[in-house]
Amino acid sequence: MTLREKTAQLVGVWVGAGDSGDEVAPHQHEMEQPPDLGTLLPHGLGQLTRPFGTAPVDPALGALSVLRSQQRIVAANRFGIPALAHEECLAGFAAWGATAYPVPLSWGATFNPELVRTMAGAIGRDLRAVGVHQGLAPVLDVVRDARWGRVEETIGEDPYLVGTVATAYVQGLEAAGIVATLKHFAGYSASRAGRNLAPVSMGPRERADVVLPPFEMTVREGRPRSVMPAYTDTDGLPSSADEALLTGLLRDAWGFTGTVVADYFGIAFLHTLHGVAEDWSDAARLALTSGIDVELPTVKTFGQPLLDAVGAGALPEALVDRALRRVLLQKIRLGLLDPDWSPVPAALADTDPGAPEALRGLVDLDPPANRALAAEIAEQAVVLLRNDGVLPLRGAARIALIGPNADEPTAVLGCYSFPVHVGAQHPQTPLGIRLPTVREALAGEFPGSELRTVRGVTVDGEDTGGIAEAVRAARRADVVVLVLGDRAGLFGRGTSGEGCDAASLELPGRQRELLEALLDAGTPVVLALLAGRPYALGRAVTEAAAIVQCFFPGEEGSRALAGVLGGRVNPSGRLPVSVPGHPGVQPSTYLAARLAQAGEVSSADPTPAFGFGHGLGYSEFTWSGLDVAVAAAGTDGEFRLSFELRNTGARTGAEVVQLYLHDPVATVVQPVQRLVGYRRIPLDTGTGCRVELTLPADLASFTGRDGRRIVEPGALELRISASSTDARFTVPLRLTGPVRPLDHTRRLHPTITVQELPPTPTP
Repeated sequence: MTLREKTAQLVGVWVGAGDSGDEVAPHQHEMEQPPDLGTLLPHGLGQLTRPFGTAPVDPALGALSVLRSQQRIVAANRFGIPALAHEECLAGFAAWGATAYPVPLSWGATFNPELVRTMAGAIGRDLRAVGVHQGLAPVLDVVRDARWGRVEETIGEDPYLVGTVATAYVQGLEAAGIVATLKHFAGYSASRAGRNLAPVSMGPRERADVVLPPFEMTVREGRPRSVMPAYTDTDGLPSSADEALLTGLLRDAWGFTGTVVADYFGIAFLHTLHGVAEDWSDAARLALTSGIDVELPTVKTFGQPLLDAVGAGALPEALVDRALRRVLLQKIRLGLLDPDWSPVPAALADTDPGAPEALRGLVDLDPPANRALAAEIAEQAVVLLRNDGVLPLRGAARIALIGPNADEPTAVLGCYSFPVHVGAQHPQTPLGIRLPTVREALAGEFPGSELRTVRGVTVDGEDTGGIAEAVRAARRADVVVLVLGDRAGLFGRGTSGEGCDAASLELPGRQRELLEALLDAGTPVVLALLAGRPYALGRAVTEAAAIVQCFFPGEEGSRALAGVLGGRVNPSGRLPVSVPGHPGVQPSTYLAARLAQAGEVSSADPTPAFGFGHGLGYSEFTWSGLDVAVAAAGTDGEFRLSFELRNTGARTGAEVVQLYLHDPVATVVQPVQRLVGYRRIPLDTGTGCRVELTLPADLASFTGRDGRRIVEPGALELRISASSTDARFTVPLRLTGPVRPLDHTRRLHPTITVQELPPTPTP
């Protein structure tokens, strides 16, 4: 291959599929001029960027457009190499008409990796069916400051929860034949003051013990084939120019063998935003040397500037060959270089591509099975924070449904769902999927009730003129269902989403005033939140009759919420992020050292209103019969315990058993507690089980003073808990023997087994 043919495989082109089935066309992005395909394609092309996720297109005609484009690409280059097509799939395939699943923060709330794996498999099959090869998900960033706009894209504030759920997602996507892409590697969510792309100031120990473990776990257990570096710099070193991170750690230490793909314009940012590259050629040199293999979304620095760098002797051609080998091996493993490869995707296998209009409507990316799965995830992700007994609602003849998200179809969607991410720019195009509002869902759940809907205020506007009408409606009702929260958007066009960072965790706009006016009205208030981050809820924490938290629960989210309010759904979600007690106290993550807790040394109290892992339900569970079989073990040993869990309530439900370790004395400061294991356990009413726990000493490891991961001898405390603030058993443990160094092959999980017990005798 010529040098230009080599570099052509290392770039993507941002395109949009044609709704008439014609070839894809270069996308005119505000940051770049589109390249000339006639000049580019004879040398080859590495990737097609978001052919379905750039503009609304019928899925079948989009697939035809990609098919024809692949035919042109193969015919144009002398080796006949197709392009790899990638798409966003953060909350489902980001394409018109595709299922909009709950956002990742809701995945975390389920504490159910198996269900997330099933969802990812469904997403992957839909991507594969229309000719897509790579998905730009999941996000493994651990929440460090909830003001950050992209909290909705994360799985939560605990690295173990993030790692286990993300690993399941990757396993599902990869099993469907789609290249999963871990992002953002590493530290993006730890930016100063929660501002998007702001510098990151964390030290190496926080990075090693909080930020990196989810990536390490997922690389090891999920076997993803791609990783995307973070935009941010950590202590002055941008991730896209960090050879120790992208090569030394990721490849040499962890054994990753896939491709590293740049975040959109991330290589150019080395010159324009970070100022560590003199020009485009220097940016290309830094990125390729550090370990980035593919420039996305479109050719900029890996085009002529990269050729210039090699020609000037600033970059050895061997580094181009290194990246090329990784890219071509990935295409080989996807079957793109097989002699019998066909550009015809599965969705068009038995169709006539010569009759495009006959294909319209042929491909259904939101079939009933998808919607049922979206509903199941949404139902398991609803978190009941507070309930004074008003829920489930019974006999409410008059319901006042109030709030800016009460009758808004897209209030259940995050910023990377297609209707918000792309559809908002095409207001004349139908949404493409059914999005029942909370009003419609409540009308279906309470057919015999009188339902009056009043908006009161907008999500982020300043007009309070509608509050008086809302109060009047509340006073005439038996109960108020108040639906507050966020509007997802991009770069300031919403209150949650990429580039929509918050100055504080006060509810946006004038929503707090509406809330307080309704609390004063005298009618019981059920507060429901459709949001992308947790907010301080003020008086509602103690005065609302009930609080229900939903993190952008997707296309079936309104029905899931209504099901919880009516009792059809027994809530079992748990908080993946803490709900702050005050709007201005950040960070308030539970994963914090002693000096980060409330105390006399500071007047700022970071104590959460509701802690990580908290969640109520309509069942009652008893925890009893603790048996500690092994309470002392060597630093290479393991502990063994068991206890009995029973559903003593009147309904089938699920409890989430959570295991937290407390290390009272260590050679470096440790968080007061950290999650090391969990298990979601569904139980029928009157049934029970014996939960048996085996905890390897490896779970107590941390990064020591010399930067090595170690297990130290000494006292430990295991908290077997219903949440980070609700320990049911506190067990003293002890590690004995020498300090033991560990590496990335250490044991990452406890063993949790469940043995069914005989049913409780009926009186």
